[in-house]
Amino acid sequence: TIWIGKSGASQQSLKEIEKQLEKKEMIKIKILKSALGEDEAKKIAIQIAEQTEASLVEVRGHTFMLYKRCKK
Repeated sequence: TIWIGKSGASQQSLKEIEKQLEKKEMIKIKILKSALGEDEAKKIAIQIAEQTEASLVEVRGHTFMLYKRCKK
């Protein structure tokens, strides 16, 4: 599980998401309420999915799941 804090999806968190996706293929990401601001969780999830070239599986509340097939 990865947490997105008030700084949003920083380069460091995107690198960590990509690293986790390589290992596990599917990961759960939680967005803190302080990170939401005016954006909706789904909007943030779509942006992160596009930046990591992963598929957005599901969004529930402040939590979403990403899937990316391993290159192996």
